[in-house]
Amino acid sequence: MNELPSFYRTGDAELDAEIATLVAHVEPRDREFVFEMVVSALRLAAEDVDRGELKLVNSAVKELRYSFEVFAPYQDVQKCTIFGSARIKAGDPIYESAKEFAANIAARDWMVITGAGPGIMEAGHEGAGADRSFGVNIVLPFEADANSVIAGDPKLINFRYFFTRKVMFMKESHAFVLLPGGFGTMDESFELLTLIQTGKSPIAPVVLLDPPGNTYWHHWQRFVETELRDEGLISADDLCLVKVADTVEEAVEEVCRFYRTYDSMRFVGNQLVMRLKRRIGDEELAKLNEDFADILERGEIERIATTDAEMRDADKVDLHRLGMRFGRHKWSRLRRLIDAVNDHPDSARD
Repeated sequence: MNELPSFYRTGDAELDAEIATLVAHVEPRDREFVFEMVVSALRLAAEDVDRGELKLVNSAVKELRYSFEVFAPYQDVQKCTIFGSARIKAGDPIYESAKEFAANIAARDWMVITGAGPGIMEAGHEGAGADRSFGVNIVLPFEADANSVIAGDPKLINFRYFFTRKVMFMKESHAFVLLPGGFGTMDESFELLTLIQTGKSPIAPVVLLDPPGNTYWHHWQRFVETELRDEGLISADDLCLVKVADTVEEAVEEVCRFYRTYDSMRFVGNQLVMRLKRRIGDEELAKLNEDFADILERGEIERIATTDAEMRDADKVDLHRLGMRFGRHKWSRLRRLIDAVNDHPDSARD
């Protein structure tokens, strides 16, 4: 190759040329990224990185690669992650609520992702059934193997590292439902909300399900309102990123409502492109511009055609679109814009 696909180099021109020759076998649009990954691996080796660090990087990349392969055939299927305690037994109202939720969301053509262990994770798989379940298991010396519902299933993935496992939870899920749990559930709830609040993870419905008579998430909500919102540590709008539900039916409705009109979004250059299942009318568009002007860097929210970048990627090309110069810092307000579109009367008719 006469021209290297990236400015990121090893520092050895001859070696860079050899890498470029190697990645010539890759699809042209992917060559830059593959070139840089190979360069990174060789630079790690040249910089005398500790063997344990090389092992970490190697294992993480292999875990992610395999996970992408497992999920790839199901890219067009919506998936809901269910979090909750591994200690809750069958027959407990919390367990039964998780099982019922999973069965209900699977009946609406969703799939379920859980951590593949016992308790709430097993309840989710039991409710959805193995055919509509993924297991994202963490290998720990003091935990049992994957639960009997998902054990041996090709959609079970075993992870060595929590961080690669969390990447897959966030990357593959279109919604999150959390039931009561311990430190792990608290970690997942706050990390998930932090990622959405800061734009590091796509906006998605987050539902905290308290079975009838349970107060776990209501106490959590009071803490967040009193100690975080009222003390100015989060904004009032941030609370729209999460909903406490008291019934399975309410949780299912919240998940599905989010996708009533809204489908997805991506940035194309500096423009946020929001893909929708229906056309936004003139009056509705004017109202969105009036109510959400504060989230724009400049210009207005506009109806747009499918962008060239989306056409190249065959990325949801048949959907309707809104384009805007979103400021990339008011993610909670962007969630409210999505809610406004979903709750418009025209959405109920589609």
